[in-house]
Amino acid sequence: MKIRLVVCIALFLWNCEDKQTPKQTDPSTSKDSITQPTGNPKSKSKENLKFPVLSDDNAMEFFLEYDKVHKENKVRIKTDFGDIDILLYDKTKFHRSNFIYLTKRQYFDGTQFYRVVKNFIIQGGSSDGIDLYKKRRKIGRYLLPPDTKRGYSHKRGAISMPSSEIENAYKLASPFQFFIVVNKEKAKHLDGSYTVFGEVIKGMDIVDKINAVNTDDGDWPINNVYIRKVEIIK
Repeated sequence: MKIRLVVCIALFLWNCEDKQTPKQTDPSTSKDSITQPTGNPKSKSKENLKFPVLSDDNAMEFFLEYDKVHKENKVRIKTDFGDIDILLYDKTKFHRSNFIYLTKRQYFDGTQFYRVVKNFIIQGGSSDGIDLYKKRRKIGRYLLPPDTKRGYSHKRGAISMPSSEIENAYKLASPFQFFIVVNKEKAKHLDGSYTVFGEVIKGMDIVDKINAVNTDDGDWPINNVYIRKVEIIK
């Protein structure tokens, strides 16, 4: 069951992410308010030496180099409803590399499809647990620029990235979240504003099952829909 009171307290104390606004016409407005970790540089873990803490200053350069080595482009999203297989587009290199990187860092494991808008989208990559905040602190705080001129549209099954509210006049994308389009007719207006970086190649029936769950007035599922694991597949 959702622990709304605890979440509110956590948001105040830890400056964690707010819930998405319940607007069917716009899958954006994510408040990614995770702050950069501070402290003595000598206390950095071996993990941080291997994976730099990302920021707006170094993320694009990092993913440009990451793209040259990590060429994987298929992932499987494992849920209690079944598996959803995704093909990530090579042309949207920063968004593809970002998703592969987060998958390898096991960021998505244990997150939720936390926003479900009937006949429109399902949106994932967040949760109401403090463990997610800890994961984000290790990875960093950054946004991705839109990449909307590759010829991809918000068709049924498209996977796209919502924009963040933070310093975001140009719809910069929240790198930790994604949404999958259910109804292509109701998503055409998103073309040109949000970056489509992949599509469902297997498991749209699972997407439809998730889209059919009962939700509250804020589009949050009454019963949490967990992403148990995201893994790379061939």
